[in-house]
Amino acid sequence: MGRAFVYVIIGGGVAGGYAAHEFVKRGVSQGELCIISEETVAPYERPALSKGYLLPEDPARLPSFHCCVGSNEERLAPKWYKENGIELILGTRVKSADVRRKTLLTATGETISYKYLIIATGARALKLEEFGVNALDATNVCYLRDLADADRLVDVIQSSSGGNAVVIGGGYIGMECAASLVINKLNVTMVFPEAQCMARLFTPKIANYYEEFYQSKGIKFIKGTVLTSFDFNSDGKVTAVNLRDGTKLPADLVVIGIGIRPNTSLFEGQLTMEKGGIKVNGKMQSSNASVYAVGDVAAFPVRIVSDTRRLEHVDSARKSARHAVSAIVDPTNTGEFDYLPFFYSRVFTLSWQFYGDNSGEAVHFGEFDKTTFGAYWVNNGVLVGSFLEGGTKEQYEAMALVSRVKPRVEDLGELERLGLEFALSVKEKPSPAAGEIIVVGGGVGVVVEKPLYGWHAAAGVIVAASIAAFAYWYGRRRRRW
Repeated sequence: MGRAFVYVIIGGGVAGGYAAHEFVKRGVSQGELCIISEETVAPYERPALSKGYLLPEDPARLPSFHCCVGSNEERLAPKWYKENGIELILGTRVKSADVRRKTLLTATGETISYKYLIIATGARALKLEEFGVNALDATNVCYLRDLADADRLVDVIQSSSGGNAVVIGGGYIGMECAASLVINKLNVTMVFPEAQCMARLFTPKIANYYEEFYQSKGIKFIKGTVLTSFDFNSDGKVTAVNLRDGTKLPADLVVIGIGIRPNTSLFEGQLTMEKGGIKVNGKMQSSNASVYAVGDVAAFPVRIVSDTRRLEHVDSARKSARHAVSAIVDPTNTGEFDYLPFFYSRVFTLSWQFYGDNSGEAVHFGEFDKTTFGAYWVNNGVLVGSFLEGGTKEQYEAMALVSRVKPRVEDLGELERLGLEFALSVKEKPSPAAGEIIVVGGGVGVVVEKPLYGWHAAAGVIVAASIAAFAYWYGRRRRRW
């Protein structure tokens, strides 16, 4: 038994939903597109799971956060797929793939053939067992990657009110879950091996601000050590967490957030891999011309940093999916994917955004005992990245644009003194000719790294402003997500 489609998307996460939306916008015919997903629900905005879904009052629930509400567009409920003639195959695992024959075999025994395939399989949460720690399938040890995980976590939270929660990991999931757990009136301790939270992105000074804020909410930190084992009761539930430094933490709930691994196994040995993902070109096209990869699973050329990277964030998933569809449907008019790396998070009353690259020397600015502060990263005399906490729409737009323009900075001390004004001044200046110096504020020299032709400048302004404007709206209007 088999079916054939022109386009097949494997994976029903954020990237899959946004790819489907882009196909419809570009006029896909009824019956041409199929989505195969292991999840039992239509694609949804995954960030909701670590934010609004865990709230004790008025929590977010489907269908409120189906794609594409996260980008302020229409909500793609199951009815939308049916109305647009899209075959949505849910609760179905793809058992094998043959890119040479252009076929997929599902676990139910059905063969699906395609002309073009978009791999949007995302990533899975790393399990403790991969690090030699056995949780024995304890019901109060939770991960958070999909809706089933979130439902399980909510159940345990509700049965553990007033109890002790231990969060293993100090990255995105760890930080956002810890905030949600303390809002649910649990006593929260975070454990991670690094010297600070968000070690891959934050400087020590930025991390210290957030750690102190979390501590003011009652969250404890144990850093520089790892989980080694659990204590269990007669019902098989975890009662304590044992750490390498000898600490024993009582636990009614344990949340594991120790990273993810891209779901590439179906295509290993068939497609070129790089940096743990599927290597693609600037049109998100893999080593097989009929196969594209998007989202967490794709290792793509990030032009602004002159490097191939795999970016684990919802913004990259949304935009790479749309670009892949454009490249498939309209290859002649689709250029290279020119993505500005963008990360954000919202916890408690805090909201930060990061743009670009965090390589080189960090220059902090603002008052870290107040609500608005940030940092620039300068590498070999060029501003390559920026971070801002508590900004306005205009300020976020400026930070996005300055990170895309990549001005040359001659005086780090003056950059620190100017702080936000530096980005705002660059934003307000007309695009310079190649090599022209813009004098900003107190005399700091800014030189554009390469010729900035009119259409480049216009595109940069539009892209940077739209990213920042969406993120600002998203943070202020959709805090539950």
